[in-house]
Amino acid sequence: MPKDFALMTELPPYNVPPAPYWAVAQTEPQREHIARLWLMMQKYETYAPRVKLRLGRVVRLFPTYVFVRIVNRWYPILSTPGVLRILKVGDIPSRVPDTEVLRIKRREVNGLVKLPRRRPLRGQKVRIVRGSFEGLLASYEGMSGEERERVFLEMLGQMVSVELPSTALEGTQHLAL
Repeated sequence: MPKDFALMTELPPYNVPPAPYWAVAQTEPQREHIARLWLMMQKYETYAPRVKLRLGRVVRLFPTYVFVRIVNRWYPILSTPGVLRILKVGDIPSRVPDTEVLRIKRREVNGLVKLPRRRPLRGQKVRIVRGSFEGLLASYEGMSGEERERVFLEMLGQMVSVELPSTALEGTQHLAL
């Protein structure tokens, strides 16, 4: 037996396809849906998360981008109608960790991603929209427990610390993931 035989047996077989992974395809503006349909016809799994804006409008979380699950071939994606390109590192598609896509999917409620709320900065003015102090402005101080916020209210010429449910405050905005 040749000396290099042990090295040759440790190499992976040539006919084993690479492990599936998520990549990102950039689409033409307003054509994410068309690109997804064509990709799905080619047997690609796709994911284009959506969110509901405050005014009730549903939009893409990542406009003009679609996650595409690549199993063993990615070149056909480049010629798919509606797709401009695949985000790449060098000559190969960038890999999005499965955990990141799963993290977004876990936030879905009824097909829409529920984004976490951005907390106001300490000292920022917030409006109380529910409860006994509804309509008053307060100075945000921070979280005081799970789903509870601490604010300072001016009452009788003094600043008083008050704890309220997170849902009672306005002045928080949604974060991107």
